[in-house]
Amino acid sequence: MDESLLINETEKYLNKIQNEKVNLEDISKLETFKSVYHRFVQRIDKLQNIKEDMETKGYTAPYRSLSKYGSNTSGDIAFEEMSEISRHGQHFRMKATAKKNILDRVKSAIDAHKIAIGHFDEYGLFKCESCSKIYKSSKFFELNQECTCKNKEFQFKINSKGVYHLEIIPYLPLSGNYMVLMSQLNNWGRDAFKKVLNILKQERKGVVKTISAVIRFKENKRWIRKRIALDSEYVDNYEEEIRKRYGREVRIEFLQFHRTKPTIINDKHTRNALAISYVKYSEDIINRNKIAILKEKIKDISKLEKYDKIVREIKLENPKFITEEESLEKWRRYETENRLKIAELVDKRGNLKPKLVQNLEQRKVIEKNIFSEVAPTLILWDIFKYYLTTSHDRRKRYGGPFPYLRIDIDRQQRKAFEQLNKKVVEILKTKENEKILPIQGMDFLLNKKFNLERKIKHSNIVINYVALGAAIISLNHDIDTDITADTFNVSENNVKKELKNIETINTPKSDKSRKFLELIKK
Repeated sequence: MDESLLINETEKYLNKIQNEKVNLEDISKLETFKSVYHRFVQRIDKLQNIKEDMETKGYTAPYRSLSKYGSNTSGDIAFEEMSEISRHGQHFRMKATAKKNILDRVKSAIDAHKIAIGHFDEYGLFKCESCSKIYKSSKFFELNQECTCKNKEFQFKINSKGVYHLEIIPYLPLSGNYMVLMSQLNNWGRDAFKKVLNILKQERKGVVKTISAVIRFKENKRWIRKRIALDSEYVDNYEEEIRKRYGREVRIEFLQFHRTKPTIINDKHTRNALAISYVKYSEDIINRNKIAILKEKIKDISKLEKYDKIVREIKLENPKFITEEESLEKWRRYETENRLKIAELVDKRGNLKPKLVQNLEQRKVIEKNIFSEVAPTLILWDIFKYYLTTSHDRRKRYGGPFPYLRIDIDRQQRKAFEQLNKKVVEILKTKENEKILPIQGMDFLLNKKFNLERKIKHSNIVINYVALGAAIISLNHDIDTDITADTFNVSENNVKKELKNIETINTPKSDKSRKFLELIKK
């Protein structure tokens, strides 16, 4: 396909996705869920094909061909030709920019669809009506909607134990329009966006990604110098590997370790999509509860609402008799002062009344300490819960609702989970019915979970990981098992069973148990 045609067709397809509204009203019904899920899978397949086509055509490095234009052109150039060369250079730069931007949009759209599918996968379960086997959505569609017992009749169930927020899906940059969505955020929304990104960008200690070496080795009785690269798997035995490849007489003249600092979500577009969607969803939560939250600190908010209305109305007005931008700003300042005076919101000197100033300042504090903390609190809890209620193997094999999530995180990254905003947690619990606990020191609990995973690795112990997450909280935070069981939607008996498993694993009482754990450690 011609490059211009490929870009145009891709833009049309992305704009089509943008114009299609995501309706989740009847998502709990079998046919509606299947239809929506199938549509998202079809989209991501097409977007993946477009991405591969673009990468084949060199869209990943579109500026590389520009090196032969302008100042890098060799030979003598006539003065008359300079403008022509400059025009050609500008033309190719514009084409290269168009390639870069469209590929960026496609990558963003793909990651947004991955997030949506991950949340759908956590939300929906399919139960075979013949053998009662239960499938997650991804497995169900992978088997072409047919059970291993050959039955095709299924009952759709909502997974009460899953980690998902379908409410964020309509706010994902599904068409790759993340820049547009970012520009629509209000002041406290931008602060929330930065806070969420800082959480997801939390880096771990540097790990070796590749090894570069310059070696000398004999070949046909001649010494040859060569630069080679080794993967991180050879970091502990690079000398043996080099000798294995180039002989025992090889000499290493130069050695360099290339390190990377992977983040909690190790992909830029996924971080942006998650941050935008959680922040936009938090705006919905704030809009539903804004008045009630403000009334707790501001007794009379009627004057504050009147002030906001005046400022908002004047900002939207654009009188036809004013043509110059400077004149428009002067008119708006005058009109604002006039209307505020009529509304009795200013004193004789034209200054805002002290009580209104105090209320405006108080609102700024609430926006900073509460409004902008809703999205970070929600995503911190969701990621924490996902780590706590899934196995190491599952996180390794499936991206789930958080694509590119690190399988486990180190002490540096766990600092992001040190504490939740207690006031925000209370609002989410009481006003939004979110099942969330005001836990401090979540980083400590994650460390406990990862250590426990290492102890039971390669064992045949059957673990209920959702109940295990609840048990870890009850054990280390002195929270009753009935509370954690309700929060994680499991039975209290299952939580108590996992508490016994933890006790057995950590402090085995019998000789047989000790020997078993010694075998596991080996």
